Amino acid sequence: MNSTTDKPGAEAAPAGDAAGNPVGEDTAAPKSIHVEVAYALPDRQVIIPLEVAPGTTLEQAVALSGITEQFPEIDLGVNKVGIFSKLSKRDTVLREHDRVEIYRPLIADPKKVRKERAAQGKKMKKGGGEAEKTEKA
Repeated sequence: MNSTTDKPGAEAAPAGDAAGNPVGEDTAAPKSIHVEVAYALPDRQVIIPLEVAPGTTLEQAVALSGITEQFPEIDLGVNKVGIFSKLSKRDTVLREHDRVEIYRPLIADPKKVRKERAAQGKKMKKGGGEAEKTEKA
């Protein structure tokens, strides 16, 4: 009789891997991942939390969120998209806790505006507004 496991009333501990996870359980692939889809207007911001299957693409998450029904002006053929402020392709596979962002087109090109200001001899003040010209007496 083995003194460690064959004692009356003693039960063998379940086998596990080095991390303590039960052997035979699939712990590698989650059943779903948590992501968010975000879109912002000047006066309103919407963030939609989603649980999606692993392997879901950025474009699929936008469709699943229903955000295009709330904002019909969104056109993924026109609007740029990204994950956490980094431009991404629509077929990018999402990871746990990614935030998909849909960007609006720029009203004015910042580089062009700076060049035009420089050509007019205007200086910028802190905050991006036009500097007031001071009159010398």
